[in-house]
Amino acid sequence: MTMNLPQLIVFGEALTDFIREDGSRWRSAAGGSCWNVACVGARLGVRTGFAGTVSADPFGDELMQLSAQAGLDMRFMRQVERSPFLAMVVSKHPPQYFFVGEHSADLAFDATALPSGWMEAAQIVHFGSLSLVREPLAAHLLNIAQAAHAAGKRISFDPNFRAPMAGPEYRVTLSRMAGLASYIKVSDEDLRGLFPELDEASALAQLRAWAPTAAILVTRGASGMQLLTPHDTLSQRALAAQVVDTVGCGDASVGGWIASLLTRPDALFASHLRYSAACAALACARQGAYAPTADEVAARLASPEPCMDFNP
Repeated sequence: MTMNLPQLIVFGEALTDFIREDGSRWRSAAGGSCWNVACVGARLGVRTGFAGTVSADPFGDELMQLSAQAGLDMRFMRQVERSPFLAMVVSKHPPQYFFVGEHSADLAFDATALPSGWMEAAQIVHFGSLSLVREPLAAHLLNIAQAAHAAGKRISFDPNFRAPMAGPEYRVTLSRMAGLASYIKVSDEDLRGLFPELDEASALAQLRAWAPTAAILVTRGASGMQLLTPHDTLSQRALAAQVVDTVGCGDASVGGWIASLLTRPDALFASHLRYSAACAALACARQGAYAPTADEVAARLASPEPCMDFNP
């Protein structure tokens, strides 16, 4: 039976950010791009599973607790006796960070532990971020992505560029994942990191060559976003918001995009794009990687003058 299994499965890493504040103080926060996307989907009312592994310690306990609070299907997460995966954020402006995660819990992912029938039930399967550059996890997820694509599932892919992706090995992974994807989300910053030798137009042309049929969502912060389909280009201005923190805005936008596709399958792409923009605006108005609710998004879309630039 697949009736009660999730429509959306997000594969990847969950981690704990340690953020340096006021020079000598550090603040911890549960996070990880893929986990953030999963929480957004669940909070927006989509049956969602986060398929990842976390540590059996206070850091992993917090991730498990917050996952349950967000409404994730907890059958897809495991805790193992390994060290936690940590992101040390030395500076947010400009961004400076490094990762601590040799032999950490995220690398212990085991596809055989997933609930039976998950593939049949899933409609969209999302991949991205550091999980696709950390072995042996990356190889396992590539195999799952290929199997999901062969089964006719829609693949969502957000590279979410980080420094470990700068090597030539990841370029092969990038092209393979792009070729499998129905939807690709990239920011302007991602494009500069992924294709340092190309200007933005050439970088997007390379993505299009790898993914001729994909819808490509390009986010540009306060400058809004674009959706590039094989036949058309749609633009969406950023919705007005008092910016508190931009952490997680990209995750909110792609999570909102996926949730809109699943909950409003008959809506036009322009409507899905606007929904995604509303999720990003709500996320940046809160501290940390905030996952908005469906009611909050509906209220934001119904508010006056919804298509304005950010007001930092």
